[in-house]
Amino acid sequence: MQALTNTTSQTLSDVIWSDKSNQWLRFLAFAVAGSIALTISAKVSIPAIPVPFTLQTLVVLLLGFAYGPTLAGATVGLYLLQGAFGLPVFQGTPEKGLGMVYMMGPTGGYLAGFFVAAVVCGKLAQKGWDKRFSTMALGMVVGNAIIYAFGLAWLGALIGWDKPVLQYGMIPFLAGDLIKIAIAVVLVPMIWKRVNRK
Repeated sequence: MQALTNTTSQTLSDVIWSDKSNQWLRFLAFAVAGSIALTISAKVSIPAIPVPFTLQTLVVLLLGFAYGPTLAGATVGLYLLQGAFGLPVFQGTPEKGLGMVYMMGPTGGYLAGFFVAAVVCGKLAQKGWDKRFSTMALGMVVGNAIIYAFGLAWLGALIGWDKPVLQYGMIPFLAGDLIKIAIAVVLVPMIWKRVNRK
């Protein structure tokens, strides 16, 4: 019980890099690694109109739970900044445009939701939600709900609420989201169990 108490406020990134002597190097290394992971996850996709199915939501939420709110927010912020400056880090880039032109398109709301969801999941991780299967599942649902809230709001405003916005931007992806949630719910608490045993 004592070991669990000591690690309740820790994130996996705290455990992986426990040396506190060079916080800036640690912060930069994790942020860059996370932005690379987000870029790779964006390129692994199944085309759909107007919003593609990618692995990004899984990576965004896992970064939140693994990094905590500050580092996760900075990491997603770095990723979005790279995209805003025209680097081809988003799904469908450069074919579908670059920079702010792309970010103002149909997926713009989801990109904003990534940032908020990562920060919220990071806060939940600091409360120990990533240590148990049940709270991890609930946290993943919360994170996905935030992404959909931002994404659908923007998509509806962009294409018009007379269009089937839910069909375009949410319903086709729910089955995939359940798979992603199942992966995270098994993976993260299992890692914590191994960490606590050590």
